[in-house]
Amino acid sequence: METQLKQGERAEELFLGGLKIIQSEKLYKFTSDAVLLTKFARASKNEKVADFCSGSGIVGLHFYALHPNAVKEVRLFEIQKELADMSLRTVKMNGLEEKFTVYNQPVQEIGKEFNGYFSLVLCNPPYETAGTGEKSVSESDAIARHEGTLTLENVISVAALKLKFGGRLCIVHRADRLVDLMFYMRKHGIEPKRLKFAAAKGKAPYTVFAEGVKGGGRTLKIEPPFEN
Repeated sequence: METQLKQGERAEELFLGGLKIIQSEKLYKFTSDAVLLTKFARASKNEKVADFCSGSGIVGLHFYALHPNAVKEVRLFEIQKELADMSLRTVKMNGLEEKFTVYNQPVQEIGKEFNGYFSLVLCNPPYETAGTGEKSVSESDAIARHEGTLTLENVISVAALKLKFGGRLCIVHRADRLVDLMFYMRKHGIEPKRLKFAAAKGKAPYTVFAEGVKGGGRTLKIEPPFEN
């Protein structure tokens, strides 16, 4: 389906199922962490997926591309209007309107109709605490990278509310935030079940991928790392 691109935009190939994603020179661009998150997450039958902090829609779209027969629906939640609009046009470009719905709203304001609804929440959240990180990034990048509007605990507490019992949260974060990640998951009733790190060969891990299960038992598996 033909979709009008705006100035500074391009349609990039996902190299999966013939799907494409719109990216902009002016707005936050996805990183390899987003793609690795979709490879870390597992799919079950009839998945009802929420993509928190969805940006241009890469996590939800790439996860669907990997598991088209397992995913029943994907709902993208993004606070930045321009990114939400871009992801909506990506959905239309790929003819996925029956599978995908885009919401331009903060994660904290997801409606009560989704309480206990999702089988899987995916999230590539802001990594930097407020007041840290690069000061010269664009406004779009700053919102995507910093916890000014959404903290890690916000993400996990909302996920706990929106997941059905037995539903999973798969999230990526900086490796040095692992203690916070585990603490908030258990605090809000999402039991950590799987961990996987990413590291350059011979280097300490810089990123961690975690899966937690709402109401899950207390066992944790640490998987071999992604090597970049």
